Amino acid sequence: MMETLNLLLFVVEAIAYFALMVTLLHFRHRLGLGVFLTALGVMHFMETYLAAVFYVSLPFGDVSPGSSVFFSGKLMMILMLYLQEDAATVRQPIYGLFLGNLLTVGIAGVLQLHQPLQMSPDHTPDVDFLKEMGWLMVWGTALLYVDSLGIILLYEKLGDFFRRRVVLRFLISGFVLLTFDQIGFFSALHYFLGVPIAAFWGGWKAKMFAVCLYAAMFAIYEYYIRRGRAAVSARSISDVFGDLTFRERYNDLLERTGRDMLTGVYDRTRMEMEAPLMLREALKQGLFATVLILDADHFKDVNDGYGHLQGDEVLKAIAARLGTTLRSSDRVFRFGGEEFVAVCPGTDHEEGLRLAERLRWTIATSVKTPDDRPVTVSIGVATADEDGVDFTAVLTAADGRLYAAKKSGRNCVVGRSGVVKLN
Repeated sequence: MMETLNLLLFVVEAIAYFALMVTLLHFRHRLGLGVFLTALGVMHFMETYLAAVFYVSLPFGDVSPGSSVFFSGKLMMILMLYLQEDAATVRQPIYGLFLGNLLTVGIAGVLQLHQPLQMSPDHTPDVDFLKEMGWLMVWGTALLYVDSLGIILLYEKLGDFFRRRVVLRFLISGFVLLTFDQIGFFSALHYFLGVPIAAFWGGWKAKMFAVCLYAAMFAIYEYYIRRGRAAVSARSISDVFGDLTFRERYNDLLERTGRDMLTGVYDRTRMEMEAPLMLREALKQGLFATVLILDADHFKDVNDGYGHLQGDEVLKAIAARLGTTLRSSDRVFRFGGEEFVAVCPGTDHEEGLRLAERLRWTIATSVKTPDDRPVTVSIGVATADEDGVDFTAVLTAADGRLYAAKKSGRNCVVGRSGVVKLN
């Protein structure tokens, strides 16, 4: 009666483990793959601990659920991860587990140098056991690495004979590699912890039974869930987590596009898309927004005298100074040629003038031509809403002041009141 109950619990554990892990894997693009990998990793200590000390009686022998249910499930999940991602992704949790277990062994060795206090009479610290568990986990992870390579290679090789029979390949790969793993891991259990040889066959039979369960659930997932979902042409984003994930990916994609290839700042197309929104948002909040337009002085002479490659280096240096001087909330765009535009929300005209003067001074004192001559810039400054309520009007005002700065001898800042040089 007890064996039958234990077998039923064994089946429930396997189904629950598979259902949870395959759900995390299935929704990895929404939740993030890290959720699946973390769940896979945190089970490792419990698997090893149960394999060392926790056994139950089943109809086919004495069995540890840690080894038969959870470790077997982990290996089959790694194969499923490979089928849906790639081998490079599969390596990540294995390397992480291996390094973490080495760290556990190292820390256990250091802890043995302490003289621990017994704070509770019923709980005595057992560092020796922790160290034994650490080495056992290191050995188990090393086996897991070999198992993972083996199960992937065998699955692919079986494709030469059973190309369309993915469930059969899944089943055979599990049988072979978990047999290999049972031999390798049980050897360590027997050596380190004295687990009797009789437990080997019960554990092997339980692993084979678990593989059959996992293969059956894999078949249900593959044919009725994954393929059925793939047939759906579109999916609505119906919850807040979906909305946040979609927005995060959209922002990441947007962040990596619209960049000027030479300087790395945003390009003119991105400016035309974002700058009007930045000004409207600032005005909506009752804030000023200042636009700076900056032009490198006598830049044609740099190109003609030192070549276009040196001219490119000067532009990159100017862009770098803009990036380090402006705030994180400001945006820099390459307007064209040697001209740059900075949009500074929440900045009034006086603040904009001080910022422009700081930029002018920074560039003049740190950007040089190959013969050590300073590179200077002229800057026009305009502010919404005093110079206009839309980006085009404010940019036009700033551009007119840039032209005035050029006429005033260059290397200066021009604002609403004319040429400005601040100390």
